[in-house]
Amino acid sequence: MLSEDLSNLKAHFKTIAPPEIFDVLEASTKTEAGDGVATVGSTLPDFKLPDATGKQVSLDELLPAVLVFYRGAWCPYCNLALHAYQQEVLPQLENVRFAAISPQPPDGSLATNDLAFPVLTDTANTVAGSLGITFRPADDVKRAMSSIGIPEQPELPHPTVVVVDRARTIRFIDVHPDYTTRTDSAEILAAAAQL
Repeated sequence: MLSEDLSNLKAHFKTIAPPEIFDVLEASTKTEAGDGVATVGSTLPDFKLPDATGKQVSLDELLPAVLVFYRGAWCPYCNLALHAYQQEVLPQLENVRFAAISPQPPDGSLATNDLAFPVLTDTANTVAGSLGITFRPADDVKRAMSSIGIPEQPELPHPTVVVVDRARTIRFIDVHPDYTTRTDSAEILAAAAQL
């Protein structure tokens, strides 16, 4: 189960990370989404984003869709969630497309190399920003991330799942300011089944 796997990953990280790094990153999970987060019933504007091959993919091509916003291939929690969704969600979707969106370009890493759905690049967080799900990591968080080899990230999306119907209306949105948690696969399937 995804939630258990994420908890195990967090427990493992605590055993290998220097305490001062773990404490800073753990404190950052206690944040909340800011004001202005899109709500059910909002309309998501059309967009065009490049996939892993550089092909531009528009929102309208995907609809109806499940869109998963993630931080980047460098994030082990994101990798775990994307692969869980591929196993648990993707095979059960009927007439609904699935795509992942990150500010990081696909680089052939674990997060994107063996996924059977489009991985799109929202370099400037334009789409994520339109949903109100972006944030700027605090300076101590950026230093902690940098110290463990993660390139500086001026702005990131909170991990978020959005289910959008053919009219680009948001029918489900679940934002996770705590990046160590994710939307349960059963919730995604239940929302997609309503399309």
